[in-house]
Amino acid sequence: MSDSQPNRSSEKKEEKENFFEYFFEDYWDIFVGIFAIVIAFYFHHTHSILLSTLFAAVGIGSLSLTVSEIAEILSERLKEPYGSFVLTFSAVAVEIILLYIILLQAHENPQILDTVKGGIISAVIVDMNVLLGLAVFIGGLKFVEQEHNKETSSAYTTILYVSSMALLVPSLLSRSDHTPQVVMEASMYIAALLFAFYIVIVIFQTKTHTHFFKQTARSRIFRLKRKLKEQNHEEDEDEDDDYIFDRLPNLVLIFSIFFCIAIIALGAEVFAKDGVVLAKDFGISTGIAGLIIAIISVSPEIATAIKAAKNDEIQRVVNIAMGASTVSILLTVPILMLLAYNSGIKLTLDFNPLEVGALILTIILVWKTTDEGHTNYFEGISHLMFFTAYAIIAAFF
Repeated sequence: MSDSQPNRSSEKKEEKENFFEYFFEDYWDIFVGIFAIVIAFYFHHTHSILLSTLFAAVGIGSLSLTVSEIAEILSERLKEPYGSFVLTFSAVAVEIILLYIILLQAHENPQILDTVKGGIISAVIVDMNVLLGLAVFIGGLKFVEQEHNKETSSAYTTILYVSSMALLVPSLLSRSDHTPQVVMEASMYIAALLFAFYIVIVIFQTKTHTHFFKQTARSRIFRLKRKLKEQNHEEDEDEDDDYIFDRLPNLVLIFSIFFCIAIIALGAEVFAKDGVVLAKDFGISTGIAGLIIAIISVSPEIATAIKAAKNDEIQRVVNIAMGASTVSILLTVPILMLLAYNSGIKLTLDFNPLEVGALILTIILVWKTTDEGHTNYFEGISHLMFFTAYAIIAAFF
């Protein structure tokens, strides 16, 4: 009897330790995110701008990961193409919040407008080169070659090419003899045109041509994984029950996403105010500032894409990378234009030659690496090389 009591107490202690270990493992991003944003506010009020910016970035990145994980649960329930649509929309929501709060600083510093424009283009550059490049590289190392629906890349590259050509209109007008008023009017027309194009694409993607965005891979590994998943469906459900968001209905998950985004907005306010001052003090170029903003907002998507590539789900990677890039142009631009107009800020779509050139070259590179319906690690390296070269140029431009 005396021997059994110590054993029971040790078992309870071990269970308690395991509980806390698994609890932190599942929800660390929420705790770290909220704690980091609280600390960021503290350093903001004590005028420690380096620490406040750093902690705000950590908080935004951590909570963005939470948003991504909740959106991933929704996406698995909704299936493709709706799944990737939810993932990309949730990520772009964080991007819009970051850019808008930075945009508000233009009342005091008009040069911030260049950082916002750089952030718009950088989001596409990071999605198409860092996200896609890393995922394709890691997936290529593990599986040698991965297959996806080539209709997906064909549709998305066409959309991105047309959208980038539309963005050229204000840029060309600004470098001719036209007045700033003409450039502003042209920017508003282009923003409206992009939004209308986005509505058509949503119908195309979710109603009339959903098969363009679904997995068609004939990979034996993919089919084997799917078969094993079906056989162990009940076991997977038991494991998922440990994560609270897996047990919540879709409406509550949507509310949770918006709640996390609201907290992110608080951190974004500190990041924007102190980050602008920090960038000026350290002489950080607008191109690099835009890349930093893009990497922070895209980092959860990168983690999701890498995990998908490791599971031989390259179709999901293509959907996320190219879908997010499409939404970054067709939805972010019109919304930012509207928010800027309501805030009394004159935001125009006249991007500099480096940004426009990098955007068009990125679309061409993505088209060449995905048009055949399969990828390998060399194509991933190509995207990473392109991004590195762009980052070097942006640092000195």
